[in-house]
Amino acid sequence: MSDALINGLAGAGGGIIAQLITYPLQTVNTRQQTARDPKNAKKKLGTIEQMYQVVKQEGWDRLYGGLAPSLVGTAASQGAYYYFYQIFRNKAEVSALDRLNKGIGDGSVGMFSSLVVAALSGCLNVLLTNPIWVIVTRMQTHTKVSKKPQPGLNLLVAPDETILAALEPPPFGTSHAVQEVYGEAGVWGFWKGVFPTLVMVSNPSIQFMLYETLLKKLKARRASSKKGDNGITALETFLLGALAKLGATVVTYPLLVVKSRLQAKQITGGDKMHHYKGTFDAIKKMIHHEGLYGFYKGMSTKIFQSVLAAAVLFMIKEELVKGARSLLTKDAKLIKVVRSKPP
Repeated sequence: MSDALINGLAGAGGGIIAQLITYPLQTVNTRQQTARDPKNAKKKLGTIEQMYQVVKQEGWDRLYGGLAPSLVGTAASQGAYYYFYQIFRNKAEVSALDRLNKGIGDGSVGMFSSLVVAALSGCLNVLLTNPIWVIVTRMQTHTKVSKKPQPGLNLLVAPDETILAALEPPPFGTSHAVQEVYGEAGVWGFWKGVFPTLVMVSNPSIQFMLYETLLKKLKARRASSKKGDNGITALETFLLGALAKLGATVVTYPLLVVKSRLQAKQITGGDKMHHYKGTFDAIKKMIHHEGLYGFYKGMSTKIFQSVLAAAVLFMIKEELVKGARSLLTKDAKLIKVVRSKPP
């Protein structure tokens, strides 16, 4: 089994576990991002309060709306990303060693090379998996009301949908989301938001650049200590992954909001602030109707969700890689011993 395949499978496994743990936060955050509020809107509810309202008004299942396609998307996305990342990383390491043999550099992959490797992997991942995330966004922002709302209770609903509180809407599953997207824009509708998503490749690129840099420094410090051990514990991987994701999220969050707006359900009639023709139209209308605040809606929720998810993913992925390599090494040694025995 190749090292790239091991990393790809481990990334998929870590991504699924991280998604299961943080999915309710992701659902609430997507709703926060897609809410079209005017500049003078009242202060919104906090994350926990919004989660409580979703459960009270729509039931626990709405916090997990779109979970099935999201898990498929996570497995495909993380698997593809880590697979291509390891392939490009191996090539970068070979190139670095070639330069060292020529008397250039120290033989290690630099920050810029790490950034390029992550960016290339991210672009391939986005182009392959964007349709899945369009479906997930639709299912996360679709709302239902199972009860008649109590007086004075503020409903958390997608602003571009009209919901009659006294009626029970029909179920909204993956097939319904697919039909809705195709009905609006045809096949190309599944690549809505792909431009800001491609630009968002800078998020994991920055994340991996920070992670690899911090990891390299920690290993170097560990190796230079008296014990000379450069091994990294699961907790240290968790903390490095969290720190790297925090820095990347703060820098790229506005693009994430624009992407979610484009992938959520669009309406052609009524208030034009609810309909976006494209990336630049969305940016222009958000600035006009909501101000700069619109680009940072739900940022605190996203930071908590994404940092926790990234930390869990990195920790589990690295442990799975270690376990797989150890298992393969033991198998190889066992085969060697068996072959060496005389018949």
